[in-house]
Formats: sequence, structure tokens, C-alpha cells
Amino acid sequence: MSDEASPPPPDGTPPPAPTQSSGSPSGFLKAVVGKRVVVRLVSGVDYRGVLQCLDGYMNIAMEQTEEYVNGVVTNRYGDAFIRGNNVLYISAGEPI
Repeated sequence: MSDEASPPPPDGTPPPAPTQSSGSPSGFLKAVVGKRVVVRLVSGVDYRGVLQCLDGYMNIAMEQTEEYVNGVVTNRYGDAFIRGNNVLYISAGEPI
């Protein structure tokens, strides 16, 4: 096992710049504010809509929200507020 850094390319060009996303959870959450997301609750219910804001407790405010139970739309809401302790995960509903 070697701790040495890999040598630079033979032509001396610098390595490519890192991508815009840092890969951190907070970076992801900042990137998806204002975009379509899927929020899965611990109960298995999904909410799909536009993420408006969230706080440090993962309380979420969404717009144009649809509720999915077993993959079927059961309700449509203009605005939805989800308490953070019910959130299992948030995923991007569109490319970020």
C-alpha cells in the first residue's frame, strides 16, 4: 500500500477541476431548493413537488405537492408542510 500521490500527467496539464457539487448532504439540499423532489416518509408514503425550504430539523415546505401511496396519487396539495422526524429521505426529482 503506497501513500504517494499519483504523478502528474506527462504533458504537465493540471488535473480537471472538481465538479460543482461537493457531495455533502448540505450541498445537495441547497442544490435542490426550488426544484422538484421526492420526499419519502418513514410510513412509506411519497410526496412529490417543488421544495421551497427546509430547516435544520428537516422540516420541509413544498409546493405543487402530490401524495403517493403504493405508487398511486391519492391527494394533490397546493402547499404541504412535513415535519422532519417523519422524513426517511429526500431525492432529486430532476437533474441538479
